[in-house]
Amino acid sequence: MLRISFERAAGPGAPPLYEQLYRAVAAQIRAGELAAGERMPGKRSLAAELGLSVNTVDTAYQLLAAEGWLAARPRSGFFVCPYEGPLAPPRLPCGAAPAQQPAAAWRYDLSTGGVDTGLFPFRTWGRIQKELLYGRPELLAHGHPQGDGDLRQAIAEYLRAYRGVDCDPGQVVVGAGVEYLLGLVGRLAAGRTAALEDPGYGRPGRILENSGLFCLPVPVDGQGLDPGALAASGADLVYVTPSHQFPTGAVMPAGRRAALLRWAGAAPGRLILEDDYDSEFRFGLRPLPSLQGMAGRDGPVVYLSTFSRSLAPSIRIAYMVLPTGLLGPFRSAFGSYSSTVSRFEQQTLRLFLQRGHYVRHLARARGQYKARMLALTRALEAAFGPGALEFYGQHTGLHLLLRFPGGPPEAEMVRAARAAGVRLAGLTDYCRAPGRTPLPDHTVVLGYGALCPGDVAPLAQVLKKAW
Repeated sequence: MLRISFERAAGPGAPPLYEQLYRAVAAQIRAGELAAGERMPGKRSLAAELGLSVNTVDTAYQLLAAEGWLAARPRSGFFVCPYEGPLAPPRLPCGAAPAQQPAAAWRYDLSTGGVDTGLFPFRTWGRIQKELLYGRPELLAHGHPQGDGDLRQAIAEYLRAYRGVDCDPGQVVVGAGVEYLLGLVGRLAAGRTAALEDPGYGRPGRILENSGLFCLPVPVDGQGLDPGALAASGADLVYVTPSHQFPTGAVMPAGRRAALLRWAGAAPGRLILEDDYDSEFRFGLRPLPSLQGMAGRDGPVVYLSTFSRSLAPSIRIAYMVLPTGLLGPFRSAFGSYSSTVSRFEQQTLRLFLQRGHYVRHLARARGQYKARMLALTRALEAAFGPGALEFYGQHTGLHLLLRFPGGPPEAEMVRAARAAGVRLAGLTDYCRAPGRTPLPDHTVVLGYGALCPGDVAPLAQVLKKAW
């Protein structure tokens, strides 16, 4: 029987045991310690040897098989697959430190891009992938340039039910990330002027500029992007995050959404790019219907969203809904392109949606993130004292704003936190126009998606000491 090297990690922040075992076996395969074709130990015998449950071993094996490290053979067990990549460096003895530490080894990471990968539905996703790998060999061939039709149908049905989006599958385009899809739309609009939220997410501006657009900042207030300032800007295209403005967390109310649509309808060719950022993670009432749903399938709105935040960043499946008037130009320009998403991933997601797994996964993840947000705000309030801190935008998404009116200036808050090993950003880091900020000084942005629950209380004490 093969010898599986496995050292259990424990304590706050330790990954689940099935993930630890999965990583250990994959590392042994990469290092050449497990040869191709060798039979893995049975699930019960390995569980007994390592002191794990059979379910833990089974979950790790299924994940390894789904990712191609192992092959499952009916009534024979699991076998090591050939590995042709570079060999991993020898593992260090227990307790030895690597020769070089990572450039930024943060004690606490409060950046806004993090998610809890432990919430990923490994077993269900892996079971569906296995089903497809054995039963759908035709998925190895090219698919539709806009994505498989049945996946686009499933996305359209989900959007109609949960986001009020009015579209048919022919308007849906599937691609490897919102950035990629935004770049395609930008190329269709090259030479035009685009308005961007200020403060706002920096990457869309860079993508649109690289696509040939001129970008300018438009201020955001407590209700999102200011339509009056947009009208005065001279732009004919605008990128907005109305469901959860990044980074302020503002939700655009229905009246302002209507004003934005009136702006788009006041001149021919105007276009709204609606990024439905983090709308899945609303901790109170259901979010307002999308701008696209208010405008209709013929309206001047391109709707963009992704599964990367709700599932995992490496699941590079995003989608956009084009207005009917853009379908012709889009197909003329990009109809010969191949889809950038594996058809096996597309069909896994399609079944995950149609069988109800996605809605259940969202409900579970929403509960976990809400509990984490409440624990963080309560721990900070307890550390700093009642009324010392102000929080904004905690009703939706995986980040919030913290304002410390009696504390040091924002730049000093950021510097002191980073010096203490806490990775975070100030609100003005997201501002494009000099001196413009929707809130007074002393405001920082806290992303808690990847924050381990056991780190919440000590983090609050670290920040108190730093500030």
